[in-house]
Amino acid sequence: MYVVNGAPKIKTSDSKYSFDYFNREDWGAKPSLDVRPLKKPVPYVVIHHTYKPDACNTTRQCFDAMNSMQEYHNSMGWGDIGYNFCVGSMGSVFEGRGWDNVGIHAGRANSYSIGICLIGDWRVSPPPNGMLKATKKLIAMGVANGSVSRDYRLVGHKQIMATECPGMALFDIISTWDHFTNGTVDFTTISNQSNLPLKKFLTA
Repeated sequence: MYVVNGAPKIKTSDSKYSFDYFNREDWGAKPSLDVRPLKKPVPYVVIHHTYKPDACNTTRQCFDAMNSMQEYHNSMGWGDIGYNFCVGSMGSVFEGRGWDNVGIHAGRANSYSIGICLIGDWRVSPPPNGMLKATKKLIAMGVANGSVSRDYRLVGHKQIMATECPGMALFDIISTWDHFTNGTVDFTTISNQSNLPLKKFLTA
């Protein structure tokens, strides 16, 4: 561990992380008031953008963004920041609820997904390449550690709920990624006990 901009930064050179990674303690998270175990591996990865706060380009800016989001989400009664992970413009990853806890980011999809938020407004401008690469690496890490299903389906927030998120510029990019799934996803019929193929729950 070393210090950047007056705050501790975790950067590993081993195989566990191939990107700069900051845990909750690093960015000064308040204790979570909503801890529910996530059944893994999850079948979905949901991509978001924040719209607000704006894109963060330094460690300190991203720490401030994480704290701002947690404070706002707590004010809504969520008990913690809603996302499982967030990604900054410089390609750093910030732990939200992490791999083990149910997030609050996409309605009924929460219990079946990892929510990854790319900090910023990506409606018109595309995210930086480093941000996109880190997001892909984070998903690959989730598959490798058993948190995300090997045949996971990648979707944007707007495929689940009525929203512009994750922004059209970002959505156009993730629609070219491996595992991206077209159409809307109906989580009202999914149950934890279901053994039916995931494609059953997709609608055009």
